[in-house]
Amino acid sequence: MRPSHSRTARAVAGVALAGIAVALGGCASEPGGVTTLNFFQFKGEALADFDEIITEFEAENPDIRVVQNQVADADTLIRTLLVKDRVPDVITLNANGNFGRLAQAGVFHDFSDEPVLETINPAVQEILAELGTYDDEVNGLGYVNNADGVIYNQEIFEQQGLEVPETWDEFIAVCDALEAAGIQPFFGTLGDNWTGIPSWNALGAYAVQDGFFDKMREQGEDIGSDSEVSFQKNFPEVMERQSQLFSYMQDGYRGRTYDDGNAAFANGEAAMLLQGIWATNPIRQVNPDIRMGIFPYPTDEAEERLLVSGVDVVFTMGKDSPQEDAAMRFIDFAFQPEIVERFAASQNMVPSVEGAELSDDPALQSVKPFFDEGRITGFVDHQIPPSIPLNAIDQQFLFDGDVEAALRTLDSEWRKVAARTIPVTGD
Repeated sequence: MRPSHSRTARAVAGVALAGIAVALGGCASEPGGVTTLNFFQFKGEALADFDEIITEFEAENPDIRVVQNQVADADTLIRTLLVKDRVPDVITLNANGNFGRLAQAGVFHDFSDEPVLETINPAVQEILAELGTYDDEVNGLGYVNNADGVIYNQEIFEQQGLEVPETWDEFIAVCDALEAAGIQPFFGTLGDNWTGIPSWNALGAYAVQDGFFDKMREQGEDIGSDSEVSFQKNFPEVMERQSQLFSYMQDGYRGRTYDDGNAAFANGEAAMLLQGIWATNPIRQVNPDIRMGIFPYPTDEAEERLLVSGVDVVFTMGKDSPQEDAAMRFIDFAFQPEIVERFAASQNMVPSVEGAELSDDPALQSVKPFFDEGRITGFVDHQIPPSIPLNAIDQQFLFDGDVEAALRTLDSEWRKVAARTIPVTGD
């Protein structure tokens, strides 16, 4: 079901006038008892999908009108609106550290007693909780998730008789076998400084279990090589393994970009790509017929594997909203399995609602068991304070291979933040 011309025009007008419409903040009542909800929406590529959801919702709920305001730089704008007490009625955000900090400030609704919460994968809600909450509240509802893993060319693996690796030693053996067969294992793209971070997040996920960042925040400025936890103490193996993977990159990888990597992988120039599910759509734009899957970065024991995942879209609303009932009706509608699974398929994401089916995309199907079994964990960099130049530090490390220098720098930058910010929270 596609949006009508009039609805699309209305959505486009909403974007053009976002500064005005969003500034109105909460809802308004119209003649005839119709309530207007202001829907703050951060994801530009999802405008048409949400437009379609709104059309269907309004058809079933003629007493509610939903105005979608898709905005750029949502993290900054939502803070401005909250400070000015002009809180939109329904809000979607990317579940990053900014969302966690806002939740900790107590500005969002507590969904603890809402029935919709019982329909969401508990592992997804745990990722949100780790970002930050107000006391023991539930301040957001996970809608769709992404996946950070190794993208692999299924045809190349089959031709070479290779199985998806489940341990670190098996992973390295696959790289060696590909290299011996004259096949490029990975296509590296360090021309964009962020492109090392997906592998750092996935490998680092094993080092931050058991409350690593809680302990880091408790220690504050007192972290270093001799503290209970620190980057210097807990991350050497993470950096060494990341460096080992980058030793299998093609010549000249330092100057190649994210777009270069997607195109090269799509054209069969490498067997694997250290990216995430977000890269699969750009890859298919180059080669619609490619067969690819995703596997989590292995660790020493197969049964300990975790898939790193972020909540790509989280729904929330302001605390003590004057139109809580109408807003919850819209949220409940959006979280129906058939609605969220259609949205997830369009966005090439994993639906967070239990009972919502994944699309038949092999890349998505390959990560399904990890979501079904709750073997997912959040992005490490969402816990890193935004003033720490993580991208640049990791990129420099991948250039020079100096593990000790990189980890000393991370600890030093953490101490600087801790000295001026209590508690220390991530981005």
